[in-house]
Amino acid sequence: MRIKTLLLCLPLLFSGAALADNEGYQLEQVLVMSRHNLRAPLANNGSVLAQSTPKAWPQWETPGGLLTTKGGVLEVYMGHYFNAWLKQTGLLPEEGCPANDSVYVYANSLQRTVATAQFFTSGAFPGCDIPVHHQDKMGEMDPTFNPIITDNSEAFNQQALSAMNAKLASLKLDGAYKQLAQIIDYKDSAACKTDKHCDLTAEPSKMSAVPGKEPGVSGPLKVGNSLVDAFMLQYYQGFPMKDVAWGKIVTPHQWQQLALLKDGYQDSLFTSSIIAQNVAKPLLTYINSALVGERKADTPKLTVLVGHDSNIASLLSAMKFKPYQLPNQYEKTPIGGKLVFQRWHDGKGERDLLKIEYIYQSTEQLRNADPLTLQEPPQRVTLALEGCPVDKDGFCAWKDFEKAMKEIL
Repeated sequence: MRIKTLLLCLPLLFSGAALADNEGYQLEQVLVMSRHNLRAPLANNGSVLAQSTPKAWPQWETPGGLLTTKGGVLEVYMGHYFNAWLKQTGLLPEEGCPANDSVYVYANSLQRTVATAQFFTSGAFPGCDIPVHHQDKMGEMDPTFNPIITDNSEAFNQQALSAMNAKLASLKLDGAYKQLAQIIDYKDSAACKTDKHCDLTAEPSKMSAVPGKEPGVSGPLKVGNSLVDAFMLQYYQGFPMKDVAWGKIVTPHQWQQLALLKDGYQDSLFTSSIIAQNVAKPLLTYINSALVGERKADTPKLTVLVGHDSNIASLLSAMKFKPYQLPNQYEKTPIGGKLVFQRWHDGKGERDLLKIEYIYQSTEQLRNADPLTLQEPPQRVTLALEGCPVDKDGFCAWKDFEKAMKEIL
């Protein structure tokens, strides 16, 4: 199914200030793996949020799980920035629209991912007819982006549960749970009064690894993730601070501590190597064929994939990325953030090189809806793969990358 991009009448907010460049290096191909942008909380005012606190939740104009209007604006700004950067590097033409087949955009078939892809292309290619590809049936996960367990053996199940529980046990979350319980008045909640769940630190979180389903968890970790996710989304959306967690989060340290629950949820479910290699395999295979396969005349110069934080978390683990820090962000896989795989050619050395960056909006850029330009860019952090040693500028040999991918797959 093809969807024409939304043609937004927004100005291109950039000018051609130079980014640092390596002499003789030419950018030849880019693959972007993006998380969708700002959505309304998945739990909405549903059971988990309502049961966990006696307080009333502020209302969202957007139904739960859908991309918000502001999320669209933020993604257009990210598109503007990519337009400026890719023109500057020479990957895209200075004037007019990119050639047919030089750009391929592919999103998971949920509203928030398809809409993110549409807004990104509107910002990156205003006035151009760049289709967004997705499977016909909306509202159902596309197998490429669906991080479900495909191994139905008992041995895998036992290894997976053991790895997930080990990951969970390594996390130090008691401080975050105690802070969360104070913010939500947990002792006065329906969960405590009716269901007798009154102490988030006392009860175990129960992992599940069911074939055909995403890795799952019940108990405090699931509750904590849902609540902290809702608070972060309120902050990004621009709710008045008195309405963000009822005005109870006032310091960066509090955010950092609460974010441990959100990151811990993702780490426990998706980043142990046995789980990651299984659930990320369809996406890994797709990325490998797009980057490592033989390049033909019609190979896209730019491929944009739009999925979820679970996709990025499992991909980072399955590909054996080295640990990283994202400055000015509380999340490990932030809203709208993008893993950007770049193939460069070194004309002097006659060799191909790989550079991988995390390009994302800071918490303040998200809350303030800051336009992104070459002078006021998003955050950019260079990443490294275990099997692909990088030089001082973050480049590794393409042949090492091909070898690493072969071993992973």
